[in-house]
Amino acid sequence: MLDNWLPFLIYGAFALLIPATMIFASFALATRPHRRMRARTIPFESGVSSGPPRQQRFTISFYLTAMLFIVFDIEIVFLYPLAVILHNLAWFGFIEFLFFVAILVVAYVYVWRKGALEWQ
Repeated sequence: MLDNWLPFLIYGAFALLIPATMIFASFALATRPHRRMRARTIPFESGVSSGPPRQQRFTISFYLTAMLFIVFDIEIVFLYPLAVILHNLAWFGFIEFLFFVAILVVAYVYVWRKGALEWQ
């Protein structure tokens, strides 16, 4: 019984050991300055000023494109389990696979024709 679980236990040990080693090494080998400076205590976000947040308006096409990406991304995720068992389902599974992809293609063409993917 342990022979079946041994690879998972080894994988789990590595999954815990590698991050723990990295965290320990970052504290043990870190070279920190001893003087505190005001410029070093202010958060730095990739060159963006940490002042009060500015109100930024996004166009509706930004949100529409984001929602379409999420919808199509989730639909593509459903293709993986079907592809895994496609051999067991034989022709029925293949026809279902084609039907599902056809629905995705029709939806994609509809969205494309409506201009929802344009960034204007």
